[in-house]
Amino acid sequence: MHELSIAQALVEQVERVVLAEKASRANRVTIAVGALSGADPEALRGAFPLVAEGTRAEGAELVVEVVPARVHCAACGAESVAANYFVGCAACESRDVELVSGRELHIQSVEVEVEER
Repeated sequence: MHELSIAQALVEQVERVVLAEKASRANRVTIAVGALSGADPEALRGAFPLVAEGTRAEGAELVVEVVPARVHCAACGAESVAANYFVGCAACESRDVELVSGRELHIQSVEVEVEER
């Protein structure tokens, strides 16, 4: 289950953000997970609280936004959602396509809590 190591790396990045912002903790973490990234969103949701325990990310809500695979067709110029990258263009069925999204796996935002002084 490589989602555990992904969640660990995510928590490490969140810790860096919290420290950089001079905050006390993270309240919400939003990540983008591409449909073709190889990461299982549900497994990430399950692993995150486990690895966040005892860190500044403990108790933070993890919001996972799944990014669909999209292709751009060189033949007709259409951009379409592809259930499978190898299917090709949904408009003209050409296989001369380039993947434009769907492999990403990154942090979109970290909402932090700053204690008043």
